[in-house]
Amino acid sequence: MIILEHEDEDIREQALALFAGKARRAVRLRGDVNIRITSSREMCELNRRFRKQNKPTDVLSFPSSLPKWAGDIAISAEIAASNAAQLGHSTATELKILILHGLLHLAGYDHETDRGEMRARETKLRQQLKLPVGLIERAHAAVEERPVRAQRPCKSAATSKPEGRQK
Repeated sequence: MIILEHEDEDIREQALALFAGKARRAVRLRGDVNIRITSSREMCELNRRFRKQNKPTDVLSFPSSLPKWAGDIAISAEIAASNAAQLGHSTATELKILILHGLLHLAGYDHETDRGEMRARETKLRQQLKLPVGLIERAHAAVEERPVRAQRPCKSAATSKPEGRQK
């Protein structure tokens, strides 16, 4: 199930749900998955709460131990749109890349510890699903080509300013 918390002309809930089902089968992941496309602010809160990192992130996965339930995926619509603009493809395409990445994590892959296994699997599935360059490939290319920019820490609810025009 896709839960859209963000309005965007480029994002079609049904198309993303169809892709998620196809990708879930390609990953050979058993069980249902909820995918929440939300704000960077919510992603900051989730990242801080579950990973103890006070910075925004593009995708988080939450595996389940329940039968017939693979888990949940949360994706930042704003980071997806920004990445898509920088890379020259649609926000919908970027969301599909992030969905695939999240599904691989739910299937037990971990690119931080698996010595390239997830990267190889993501590359193969990305090609099979006709997606442009994958998340792990981008991260490796960024490290090799240029220094990584530091991500700004999340603003706490107490210090963040209301959204809208500034005077």
